Amino acid sequence: MPFVVTDSCIQCKYTDCVSVCPMDCFVEGPNFLAIDPDGCIDCSMCVPECPVGAIYNATDLPAALSHFEDLNARLAKLPGWKPITKAQPPLPDHAQWKDVTGKLPLLKMPEP
Repeated sequence: MPFVVTDSCIQCKYTDCVSVCPMDCFVEGPNFLAIDPDGCIDCSMCVPECPVGAIYNATDLPAALSHFEDLNARLAKLPGWKPITKAQPPLPDHAQWKDVTGKLPLLKMPEP
């Protein structure tokens, strides 16, 4: 099963995970990263790199976050979501959002 990015990433967008991904399967939007399940080889290298614990194996997703499996797959296919392969600084206000839960309503979509 592929790995999945969950709402802990929203408004933070730490990118340490993308540097270790051997398949370059991360995509980015304005305030969130997603994993393209078609490219993920289930290596788990990204999991320990996430400082907010946003990445799960799809088989281990808590029930309350299970919708993120489909969301990652859908976002990975959208034209505005571009591959990201190198770490970048987190979003400017990342520290204030680090421990906030339920951030899905804050997910931004790229401009067309």
